[in-house]
Amino acid sequence: MLGLLYQQGQSVPQNYHTAVKWYTLAAEQGHAKAQNNLGLMYRKGAGVPSDLNTAMKWYKLAAEQGHPGAQYTLGMMCFKGQGAFQKDKTAVKWYKLAAEQGFASAQFLLGAMYEKGQGVPQENKTAVKWYKLAAEQGHAKAQFLLGAMYEKGKGVPQENKTAVKWYKLAAEQGHAKAQFLLGVMYEQGQGISQNIIYAYMWFNIAASQGNKDAAKNRDFLAKTMPPAQVEEAQELSAECEKKRDKGC
Repeated sequence: MLGLLYQQGQSVPQNYHTAVKWYTLAAEQGHAKAQNNLGLMYRKGAGVPSDLNTAMKWYKLAAEQGHPGAQYTLGMMCFKGQGAFQKDKTAVKWYKLAAEQGFASAQFLLGAMYEKGQGVPQENKTAVKWYKLAAEQGHAKAQFLLGAMYEKGKGVPQENKTAVKWYKLAAEQGHAKAQFLLGVMYEQGQGISQNIIYAYMWFNIAASQGNKDAAKNRDFLAKTMPPAQVEEAQELSAECEKKRDKGC
């Protein structure tokens, strides 16, 4: 697609105005990807003045042709009231269409709508269903919330071991709150063998991202641990950060 080449500066100098020109020509002929990309340009104000109503127009045309990215973005715009009146039910409609095509971010947000009862009746089991589909695709926020559902027994039987599994997957992707709660699980021995060193490690990693609760727990633990254990936990934290939290 010529518009994409100009948008990204591939093989040609980057030029948003020219990208918009080619996207428009393709979009007016019914090309769904071009319609979606043109919607993005109007939403971001790239190559054209920002215009949410026009962005929504092009996203809607792409979404009606089954473009999952456009369906997802249209859902977000409806939820936030961008380019239209805020409508939770309409947001759910578009999220669901994208989610059914396997779009992970839409699955996650659809799960959140069911958990909170926004635009649909509140239903934890359905929330878990969509969180799990997104989590299995590696969506960190969905992994974290799925872990929370298992820890609290919302929509599923309460099960700390499974909560730890999902917290850990999210934590290894850098999700600070999941890192903090994984530290809590290690500290209390819930769903996993108690390990104060690993608890300190995860608290320290989460604290480095600005999680204040994690910093408080880390500092409290440090007062109860022998200096050698604190040193070991700090070394483990440093190793994890070098690996970007993978395999910790």
